[in-house]
Amino acid sequence: MRTLKNLLVLAISISAFTFISCQSDDNGGGGGAVEAGTLTAQIDGVTFQSLEISSSATLANAGGTLNLVIIASNSDGNAFSIVIFGYDGTGTYDITGDNIAILNTASYSETDISDPMNPSTEIWQAPFDNTMVGSVSISEETDTNVKGTFSFTCKNVNGDGSVKTISDGSFDLDKQTT
Repeated sequence: MRTLKNLLVLAISISAFTFISCQSDDNGGGGGAVEAGTLTAQIDGVTFQSLEISSSATLANAGGTLNLVIIASNSDGNAFSIVIFGYDGTGTYDITGDNIAILNTASYSETDISDPMNPSTEIWQAPFDNTMVGSVSISEETDTNVKGTFSFTCKNVNGDGSVKTISDGSFDLDKQTT
């Protein structure tokens, strides 16, 4: 009987740890400094700023689970996509491949539009292995807006295998709900 009790306590502890690890910070930190309606970041030290018209945050209910989808692009054909599965408001969400229960993803893409009839796109994805590669912190959310910061490392898994470091990411985006 004592062994059964110990196993039950262990199972509950592991379940609680797994649930809590999806969010590592309750307050989401600071919101970063960014122009309203846009997303900015450093990509290997080069500044990216999205256009307001092509940047948004969408809160989608998928089968009873809330997901936050952030999309932002610029006029050069470069773009970010960040998806937080099981979104639960302000807090910090890990981008990791080491826990099957955490399915948050991020990507950065570059589209070469120098030949409009034959554009090519390279995509760097995160996570790309079973390690923690970054995080997204949501600092503020209203009915119409979401603000936060992010950083991650991503890999061109279907291309040349190069790795990019995304740092100092901030966003202040209009929020839609579907």
